[in-house]
Amino acid sequence: MDEELRSLTERLRQESGGSAAFEHLLATGDHGELAEVLTAPGQPLWARELAAFRLGRAGDRRAFESLVLLLNHRDPPRCASAAHALARLGDPRTARAAAALATNELRVAYALHPVRLLVALRAPESVPALITTLERRLRPHDPYRRVALACVEGLGALGDARARRVLTEALAHPALAEAAVHALARIPEQQPS
Repeated sequence: MDEELRSLTERLRQESGGSAAFEHLLATGDHGELAEVLTAPGQPLWARELAAFRLGRAGDRRAFESLVLLLNHRDPPRCASAAHALARLGDPRTARAAAALATNELRVAYALHPVRLLVALRAPESVPALITTLERRLRPHDPYRRVALACVEGLGALGDARARRVLTEALAHPALAEAAVHALARIPEQQPS
């Protein structure tokens, strides 16, 4: 059992009170049964999360909508688990959904995991979404420094020259300056044409 599954299992076992229903969902190999949990009325959140996580990691696209909802949840461990499963799902809609969540100013408090997911996906949407999100975080007294730092680090990891301008602007922000220096060092110098 890998660390992400172990963490999710421990957290959801506590939420479920260690119920027999939890143990059954954890053990079943029936993807149809797991998918049914996602749409059946009255299912507890822990059951939906466990089913979506397991389906997502198995590459079953029936988990997509549930995982996107969990990626935007107010509870960071749920977001982290959803991001992990979405990264493995292989659904072409994932990057677009993560970019929409990362750039939604009304939900910026929950943008950390969508930003990290965009970096992991390395999709065409990743760099533009991270640039947009970081530009908004460079305003004076912005309270979302963790999101800004994730954008800076992510842009460095992606190494795309389009990020040079916003990373240079981030140098003026003490909380981001060191990470911006490292990120800029990872972006190849532009060749004269």
